[in-house]
Amino acid sequence: MNVNETIEDLIAEQKSLDNVVAELDNRLWNTPTASERWDVADQIGHLTYFDNAAALAITNPDRFRASFDDLVASAVNGNESSDNFTLGVYRSMTPEALLSSWREGRENLKNAASTLENDSRVIWYGPSMGSNSFLTARLMETWAHGQDIIDAVGGERPDTSRLRHIAHLGAITREWSYINRRLEIPEGEVYISLTGPDDQNWTWGPSDASNSVAGNARDFCLVVTQRRHLEDTELEIKGDIAKDWMELAQAFAGPPTDGPVRRSEK
Repeated sequence: MNVNETIEDLIAEQKSLDNVVAELDNRLWNTPTASERWDVADQIGHLTYFDNAAALAITNPDRFRASFDDLVASAVNGNESSDNFTLGVYRSMTPEALLSSWREGRENLKNAASTLENDSRVIWYGPSMGSNSFLTARLMETWAHGQDIIDAVGGERPDTSRLRHIAHLGAITREWSYINRRLEIPEGEVYISLTGPDDQNWTWGPSDASNSVAGNARDFCLVVTQRRHLEDTELEIKGDIAKDWMELAQAFAGPPTDGPVRRSEK
């Protein structure tokens, strides 16, 4: 898939979430979500901050580096300080103003992304990323934080073929999930076979691998974005290497984090 197609899918994913939150009343914007300390408005504020940061990383890498250093400095003082840095301005907004700001940030990102070529690289919070992977990560963030919102307030967001972007990111970050935790990467391949929303079959890895993950694409995406515990899905896991990976999978950048506890344990 080329970068222009990924931009179109990113815009569509953002619009899908917009359709959910635009219908919420002020009370529901204040609904707590699964992300500790964050309500629905904070989830949108988070997306707004990092969509604008992504636009800045594309258009002005030097200014992005400075903002990155400021963010790291805020994080030294703990989660509350980091939240104030990224969310403070958005927490002072009404839901209507926040929604407008998010839409403006999405437009900024779309305009910046339109300047990228397929072989462009973009500076980010970890290693620089190829343009397609960079935009796929933004799509994944939109979908994952959208899931937090939908879990909190309900709403309709049908599965689409855009899940393949997130599944691909999950598949190619298996090694990252270990590197990020400074763990040794187990030797051996994992075969992934997923069923998309229109019964498409998406696969990664060698089909003769002794370790495998199979099932619904949405379940896989929920696990690798740490929105569901593995045992709360219907994924079929074969082999110790596959199981070990899925229990610590992390398809996003940043320090290692633990996924949610099993719902029966809450």
